[in-house]
Amino acid sequence: MAKTAAKASTKSRHYWLFKSEPSSYSIDDLVRDGSTSWDGVRNFQARNMLRDEIRIGDRVLLYHSNTEPMAIVGTMEVTKAGYGDPTARDKKNDHYDPKSTVETPIWYMVDVRLRKRFATPVTRDMLKDCPDLSEMVVLEKGSRLSIQPVTGEEWRAIHILAGEKPD
Repeated sequence: MAKTAAKASTKSRHYWLFKSEPSSYSIDDLVRDGSTSWDGVRNFQARNMLRDEIRIGDRVLLYHSNTEPMAIVGTMEVTKAGYGDPTARDKKNDHYDPKSTVETPIWYMVDVRLRKRFATPVTRDMLKDCPDLSEMVVLEKGSRLSIQPVTGEEWRAIHILAGEKPD
């Protein structure tokens, strides 16, 4: 069972982990672009977090999945809260959903900007070996959500592993 955003908050700021396959969108792409719209999420639980819980100013860990090694490679900040994902209305897009409309979107996205690229990526093995991260959602067996809550304590522990100051 995923943690709730209430558990993932420190004061009013929430922390999140967004997964992306580097072949789809990588830290290199984000460094090049500076910011992006986080579109294409097609899971209702993740959609609900994008729509209802993720807010401007929230911090996000960028996790490269489906690669070797899987790792947290940097941080982002949410610059625009959840809004209807236009890729759901684009018939040529892989994420097209004919039920989604401008008036009643089914799928949501947020905008993010790069905060920091980690000089030392925090690999999945490093996460597993850190007792402070044993409850992290990304480490749960069968955890496949592309959007996950992170606690403030986990946020700080990951920055320590990366040799970075938490922001």
